[in-house]
Amino acid sequence: MTESDASVTTVVGAALIEHGRLLAARRVRPADVAGGWELPGGKVDPGETAAEAVVRELAEELGCDVEAAGPIGGRSPIKPGYELVVERVRLVRGEPVPHEHDAVRWLRADELDEVSWARADVLFLDVLRDLPELQAVG
Repeated sequence: MTESDASVTTVVGAALIEHGRLLAARRVRPADVAGGWELPGGKVDPGETAAEAVVRELAEELGCDVEAAGPIGGRSPIKPGYELVVERVRLVRGEPVPHEHDAVRWLRADELDEVSWARADVLFLDVLRDLPELQAVG
């Protein structure tokens, strides 16, 4: 089963947590969201699952290999016809380096409110903040 259909385009964000910190990426485009922070990711292509898309998108956007570890429940509207879902991912190889963003930042649970998040991502912050992996330090 795919995550996209003709009426709604699914966009997937990555909840990449390493050493008790969540990766956030700062957007450069489009102009109306430039400078805002998001969970990196992108559109789910036709015939692709959200898990497949998040692996592909992080390789393209951040030059690192990840594996999907399961969805964070819920969907968040981005704009008419687009919804955000979030997949937990684990870093397999490489370090995230922004190619389509101008910066990345690792945030502890108590630092999540220090950046200006994209509106669609905000719905997931409380769930992410409560994840045991984001509470861990190491």
